[in-house]
Amino acid sequence: MGNASSIEPTKTIFLDIDGKKEKIMFSRHCGSRDIHDLIAHAAGVSRYAEISLKDSAGAFVSLNPTMPINTQSSPYKVTSKEPSPTTGDGEVFTQVLSQVASQFNNHFSKEGVFKVEEMKTDIATRLSALERKMELEGLKAVEIEKCKRDISDIKDQIWNAQKKFVDFNRLSNETHTDSSETQNVSSLSDERKISLKRDVPSYPKYTLSQETIEYLKQPTFDIWHWEPNEMLSLLEHMFHELGLVAEFNINPITLKRFFLCVQENYRNNPFHNFRHCFCVTQMMYGMIHLCHLWEVMTREDLGILMTACVCHDLDHPGYNNTYQINARTELAIRYNDISPLENHHCAVAFKILSNPECNIFANVDKDTFKRIRALKMVLIKCCDISNEVRPMEVSEPWVDCLLEEYFNQSDREKMEGLPVAPFMDRDKVTKPTAQIGFIKFVLIPMFETVAKLFPVIDSTMVEPLRIARDRYEDMKEKNSMPPPPSQSNKKKTVTEK
Repeated sequence: MGNASSIEPTKTIFLDIDGKKEKIMFSRHCGSRDIHDLIAHAAGVSRYAEISLKDSAGAFVSLNPTMPINTQSSPYKVTSKEPSPTTGDGEVFTQVLSQVASQFNNHFSKEGVFKVEEMKTDIATRLSALERKMELEGLKAVEIEKCKRDISDIKDQIWNAQKKFVDFNRLSNETHTDSSETQNVSSLSDERKISLKRDVPSYPKYTLSQETIEYLKQPTFDIWHWEPNEMLSLLEHMFHELGLVAEFNINPITLKRFFLCVQENYRNNPFHNFRHCFCVTQMMYGMIHLCHLWEVMTREDLGILMTACVCHDLDHPGYNNTYQINARTELAIRYNDISPLENHHCAVAFKILSNPECNIFANVDKDTFKRIRALKMVLIKCCDISNEVRPMEVSEPWVDCLLEEYFNQSDREKMEGLPVAPFMDRDKVTKPTAQIGFIKFVLIPMFETVAKLFPVIDSTMVEPLRIARDRYEDMKEKNSMPPPPSQSNKKKTVTEK
């Protein structure tokens, strides 16, 4: 028995398709749906067609891995019927998923429990093929979302089952993980490897109109009209359009996985979230086109700038460096109070890149990778704080988001007895007072400096900042004016006289 082959035996079934002899081969790990699709392909019909088999005696044969083996002289007669136009994709997809789930359960029967690794590889391959079919056949968005959830559940079951059976022999030599490790969301540990929770394609393909392609290059781009999966597609487009995929020899699937993993490692903060990441990256993309940066920078530099924007706030906890230091958080201790958040964002970025599935720089030489690790340029900072460059209807909601995050921090600082910055205190700050000084003393001087190198920025970015400054000053003045007396007060004054 020790010399038995580890290769899984296959079955060969002979078919009669309208008088034409065909044969298919499959392993016992195949599901009914896999066999159905093989026969449909051999018959030249769609995968949605109804397939039935009859033996030489006219008896129907079940489509499953245990079907009796036949011979070339006694093939199964194949009958196929295409579905009517009213047949929904959802029904067909539900059938596919039930087959996958059924096969999963079969693998964990008494017989299958000892073939976990073999089963895992097999099902992972089948799930990947199933996901590819989803994307290629363009199923309705609702059906795709439902299927993604179901596939994710199946993958989670596979992972849990693998841990249960494969890691069992190591349990005696390992200590149990403290439950607080998985429950603590104050900071993500830089020491652990960051793995992708979902694989591609996990979001539909989007066809971008020429209008959107040109609009994406503008600083006025409205980032509020795009849902997360669309933002992923827009990021992909930017990297392809700038020639970065070719420059760094990036596998397009690896690029998709990289963006997915980045998205998963931004938290749902009011301000420092994945939409902010997209906003900053889009502004950099706009500046590249506005200033024709490819004329003064290498494509490698452009790739570093874009990647730095994508990663610049990874795993931001929603509380700034001052809080981290004053509260003596894990991040502050780890980085000795020296820019704990910036160090953490960078560490998480390179942890993502250390995962081969997500490493978009896997094919660059060592010297280039060292340059990539630097990631410090004033243009990145400009894009990071550039919201007021955008039209008021785009920029003002960001102020509300930022103030909400500030107020959350100041409320926590008050509760923990820590110092509170006045510009974060909900009892002291207003929207205009928060923005006027920031625009006057930070944004305008910074963008004016950049405008000396790229004069086009003065009219397209500095001037909108001046307009925003004036708007908030008007708002502050109106807010400081005493309210007009009410009608009841007027009548009372007249009566008293």
